[in-house]
Amino acid sequence: MPLLSMTGFGEVVEQREGYAVAIELRTVNNRYYKLNLRMTDSYGSLESLVDAAVRESVKRGTVTCNFRIRHLASAEDYRLNIGVLNQYVDQLLEVAAARNLNERINLESLAGLPGVVEQLGIESSGSEGLWPIVEPVLQAAIIQLNTMRAVEGVALAADLAEQCETVAKSLDAIEQQAPLVGENYRKRIVDRLNEALAEVHVSLEPADLVREVALYADRADISEEIVRLRSHLQQFVDALKLEESAGRKLEFICQEMGRETNTIGSKANDAQISLQIVEIKTALERIREQIQNVQ
Repeated sequence: MPLLSMTGFGEVVEQREGYAVAIELRTVNNRYYKLNLRMTDSYGSLESLVDAAVRESVKRGTVTCNFRIRHLASAEDYRLNIGVLNQYVDQLLEVAAARNLNERINLESLAGLPGVVEQLGIESSGSEGLWPIVEPVLQAAIIQLNTMRAVEGVALAADLAEQCETVAKSLDAIEQQAPLVGENYRKRIVDRLNEALAEVHVSLEPADLVREVALYADRADISEEIVRLRSHLQQFVDALKLEESAGRKLEFICQEMGRETNTIGSKANDAQISLQIVEIKTALERIREQIQNVQ
């Protein structure tokens, strides 16, 4: 499965076995899975089945599901209430006899009187039995939803890969500059000390300079951080290719890359490295924004 976006939409409306079923699914960003389900009254017993089906495809994100189901009426759903009809007829005949009325009783008119024609109640207490009707419609909506999420996921993956390339290029530049940090520091300190000591006619002992530069080089050594950052970067690229979308894993790796980047920036007091750190942080910020959209 490619990288999946947390944003998607799917809607399916079908008629099956005397029922009209309409299901609409919308997903938006959320660090965890959450389902907001709006269902037709008296079909609440299907909620757990709908939740389980959606959860199989959506691992995180807020899902809004609008679920409407309506029984399509047929002739079998109505019956004449003979008792009520007979009461109407008896009363009408009684009134006609008392007043010497000769009007004929019209059955069509009687059928429109309250209580003569009854609609049989749709038994909803056993709505679980409708699941075989509902499930195919729900699965079709989920397929639409995932199709849209996959299309957006392709764009997300491309952008994340581009940002990873930016990080890699800047890291290469930092690795090339790192060995020069100690030498640049030595030159700066020699120039400053010579300038200061010249005024008091004091010379600098080479051994003292070597010791100072060695201490600085040790404090400014970023080789371990470069190795770890490069390793995290490779892990991130590999995670983009996993069969299952791994937004949480990408989020964790990005945090680790940010930590190593901050350490490199604080240890290596070098202008050229600082420029590359800015580039890396900019790319990581873009990555952080994008993975908020990844399942």
